[in-house]
Amino acid sequence: MPAQDSIPLVTVSNRGASRLKGGHLWVYRSDIAKADGVAPGALVHVSDERGRRLASALYSSASQIAIRLLTSKIISESELLPLLRQRIDDAVAFRHKNVRDTDSYRVVFSEADLLPGLIVDKYNDVLAMQVLTQAFDREDIRQTVTTALAEHFPGSSVLDRVDPHIRELEQLPPRESQLVSGEKSATVFRLNGVRFHFDGLSGQKTGAFLDQRENYAAAARYAHGEALDCFTYQGGFALHLARVCNKVTGVDSSRPALEVAEQNEQLNRDSHICGEIEWIESNAFDLLKDYSSAGQQYDTIVLDPPAFAKSKRTVETALRGYKELNLRALKMLRPGGVLVTCSCSFHVGEGEFMEMLGAAAADVRRPLRILEARGAAIDHPVLSGVPETGYLKCILAQVID
Repeated sequence: MPAQDSIPLVTVSNRGASRLKGGHLWVYRSDIAKADGVAPGALVHVSDERGRRLASALYSSASQIAIRLLTSKIISESELLPLLRQRIDDAVAFRHKNVRDTDSYRVVFSEADLLPGLIVDKYNDVLAMQVLTQAFDREDIRQTVTTALAEHFPGSSVLDRVDPHIRELEQLPPRESQLVSGEKSATVFRLNGVRFHFDGLSGQKTGAFLDQRENYAAAARYAHGEALDCFTYQGGFALHLARVCNKVTGVDSSRPALEVAEQNEQLNRDSHICGEIEWIESNAFDLLKDYSSAGQQYDTIVLDPPAFAKSKRTVETALRGYKELNLRALKMLRPGGVLVTCSCSFHVGEGEFMEMLGAAAADVRRPLRILEARGAAIDHPVLSGVPETGYLKCILAQVID
């Protein structure tokens, strides 16, 4: 107990205490009642306003999320690193048991693995680590993470992928993305047998969207004929659809992303792609408007836009954007056509997204059969009590008029 007494004590409001008791891991700064002299990134004990100790957590002096709970137990500093190591071991074991048909997946998913502030993605033999908080930027914690990764994935390189905006928000000093261990920062990886390039130090957003891995495969099960993939990025959906469709058009506004998509196409030309692929640099809203006005028709359309709602305040605007995209896509589908429509906006719930889709279908008078309502792949688990971990929606539907 004396060692525990040296741990700073943070008192939270009744609202903050209720949030923790309800299963969430976060307490916002507005619910901090007292946090005197707590160092950035410190292990803290959390108490309610009556002095009852509730949990042990990691503290941020800068973020609006001031507290990220680690455990409901009251632990000492000497127990912190072993606990984090055990959590990494557990995260790796979960993936080894449940992930199939790929050499690439999310190894650590922050709150969902009870490691709030840490992301680790595996791209074949390169691991990309991202630190999101002051605590995981501590050298002792960084060393624990990189040592554990090296032991679990011998022979793999480890990269520190830096998001400058996050470091600024956490008031951390500037840091460059760099190779932490190993010899390579680029590799070729596989999702469902389809090959992709990954360059962890290229400056572009890293790799594929690993959370869509299982949705790529699901889309390919229903896709047919001529396909349009909007917001294709580096060709994730498009390359999967090209295994079953006779022609695929991939659309993105980023020329660098499309250049990688073209390189990914060449990787797979000898074995997986049977259809023709066309890459178009264009704003998807403009293209859909032009194509629908021109009467262009497809058998399969994929809509996988970036997050439209960054906060609750923008949900209404986001839903209007989603409806416009989906309405135009529905107009362009041939009878029996398949729509794969996605949202990665946490603030837009699945119910709201389905209601939007139903309204779009009603407006164009085209009944939709819902084939599957999906979320992120199994390596991006959802933690009960933390709804933010369940952000991705992927609806597969068929026009049945």
